[in-house]
Amino acid sequence: MKKTAIILALAGAGVAMSAQASSPQPFKVQDLVKINKLYSSALSNDGNNIVFGIKKTDTKGKASSDIYIQDLTQMGSKPKQLTFAAGTEHSAVFSADDQSVYFLASRDGSSQLYQLPLTGGEARQVSDLPLDVEGFKLSQDGKQVVLNMRVFPDCQDLQCSEDKFTAEAERKSTGREYKQLMIRHWDTWSDHSRSHLFVAQLNGDKITTAVDVTAGLDTETPPKPFSGMEEVTFTPDGKYVVYSAKAPSNDQAWITNYDLWQVPVTGGDAVNLTESNKAWDAHPTYSADGRYLAYLAMTKPGFEADRYRIMLRDIVTGQEKEVAPLWDRSASSLTFGKDNRTLYVTAQDVGQVTIFEVNTQFGDVKTLYNEGSNSIVGVTADKIIFKHKSLVQPGDLHSINFDGQGLQQLTDINSEKLAKIKFGEFEPFSFKGWNNEEVHGYWIKPSNFKAGTQYPIAFLVHGGPQGSFGNSFSSRWNAQLWAGAGYGVVMIDFHGSTGYGQAFTDSISKDWGGKPLEDLQKGLAAVTKQQKWLDSSRTCALGGSYGGYMMNWIQGNWSDGFNCLVNHAGLFDMRSMYYVTEELWFPEYEFGGTYDENKDLYEKFNPVNYVENWKTPMLIIHGEQDFRVPYGQSLAAFTLMQRKGIPSELLIYPQENHWILNPDNLEQWYANVLGWMDRWTKK
Repeated sequence: MKKTAIILALAGAGVAMSAQASSPQPFKVQDLVKINKLYSSALSNDGNNIVFGIKKTDTKGKASSDIYIQDLTQMGSKPKQLTFAAGTEHSAVFSADDQSVYFLASRDGSSQLYQLPLTGGEARQVSDLPLDVEGFKLSQDGKQVVLNMRVFPDCQDLQCSEDKFTAEAERKSTGREYKQLMIRHWDTWSDHSRSHLFVAQLNGDKITTAVDVTAGLDTETPPKPFSGMEEVTFTPDGKYVVYSAKAPSNDQAWITNYDLWQVPVTGGDAVNLTESNKAWDAHPTYSADGRYLAYLAMTKPGFEADRYRIMLRDIVTGQEKEVAPLWDRSASSLTFGKDNRTLYVTAQDVGQVTIFEVNTQFGDVKTLYNEGSNSIVGVTADKIIFKHKSLVQPGDLHSINFDGQGLQQLTDINSEKLAKIKFGEFEPFSFKGWNNEEVHGYWIKPSNFKAGTQYPIAFLVHGGPQGSFGNSFSSRWNAQLWAGAGYGVVMIDFHGSTGYGQAFTDSISKDWGGKPLEDLQKGLAAVTKQQKWLDSSRTCALGGSYGGYMMNWIQGNWSDGFNCLVNHAGLFDMRSMYYVTEELWFPEYEFGGTYDENKDLYEKFNPVNYVENWKTPMLIIHGEQDFRVPYGQSLAAFTLMQRKGIPSELLIYPQENHWILNPDNLEQWYANVLGWMDRWTKK
């Protein structure tokens, strides 16, 4: 059976062929922004129920978010809505006795912790703190909670931090003062506050005070901007909190040495559990019996895309080992089974995010489910509950037996919306790329494909560069939108991509414009030879971040390859880029040191050094709040093209960061991108 057929079968009645009999239409961005989104899923401790949030957007663009519960013991049971208040509830989890659900909500202007009894009644506000609660985690016995709040490290209590935030907001001067890096991160200028952890007792009283167990810490925990409470846990006996954080230092912008720290729930000195490893340690996860601590660890200091190895520490003996050291995949999550010895792990794997079973004693790794992109929600006595996405499915909950059989779809939150949409058929392909090595990719047919017709090509180049455009559903770069617009889509996981072994991922470092460009050239030639419906004379390449860099690199080094290009947040001048980006560890690892230390390599792969070859029409897009690749990179590329008389257009978003997140802006983004591509490929 072809992959397309498998994925469509998974999607159930919502996208089954019978449901598509009512003249479904090609996928458009207006459909994308109204897709229901599943979030905050959690399994009950007895494995009988699951709670999850659904964000819905109606035909008029009005959004609402609520929490639902579903009985897993009854086949075909429907979700029951638990919350109805305005605003968004999130981070829902069950209490230790499964009789209530805890969640975060901003019902009175501040984000606080709430508890909703499942036996009936209204949600009760559990915390009443002067600052927003950004995340939380319960202890195993349900008697304690660790809360994540932003505070000023030099403050002795929460009121002090609240007063400082108020004073900052009311300050008449606008200058920001700094004495060291990092001064800004992702899309936010530092206000000198830090993300800290607080422990409070859950005894029925409202929480009005909590112990800052990270008091005085001048670094973030959980690490921002993308990490959450998966980086924080109680020890099973409830005596300690373990978290991931960097040690305080003046080199935060150029190191990746996150360690695991253990601190008493009453506060005090934290103990560094992973001090010997100078690379990234993350995701502390305890077995329920308290015998083992599993966590993820990289080994290369300064590198953010190293292989995450699975480490296992025996708490009784103190012995530690790497589990499955010969397994050449980078784990992204860890969940202990009920036997406290088996780990269920997700990792990128040849264009998918696969669920694996790992035997911690012998290191055996077994593939359980390897279609689409999957994230584990929880493990029952006999099943794994997980969220599944694919190129034709936005996201639903599924279950599977431990032997990889008995796949069941549990939710179908977009059945009505997907029944009106016609997606393009897709298939993986492979070819011989750089050094004659196997390289993988995907093609997608236009949703209204007709045999015998040739179609223009949307050639999508992923960012990262250690990333992947695989079998998943994106709310931003969604490949099916180009299929819906009449394009054949080609995506190639060039050398440097993730999910093909660490050596393959490592191969792009210090060679940004070498192997990847050769892979893209050979891949496009191979797929157009394999698939005759792809018209190689009408092609437009597009990418963001490193993909945007590649658009600039193509301009100078493959200038006759495409009819047009689309560059989103692309790097244009590697010298200036080094001095204005915020995470200096990234360019310093990728180019073998600082700009001054390895200037020749920076300049070897610097697009600005090849501008004499630029000639391809290019649309350039950027967000002004992008501090990873500051928007001056795009202004420089646009200025060059305008001055040289090369057809070019610029689209700038003052309030967006490295990504386009506002739904209205996303619609504008696709209108401009598809209009630009149509102009140059559909003449």
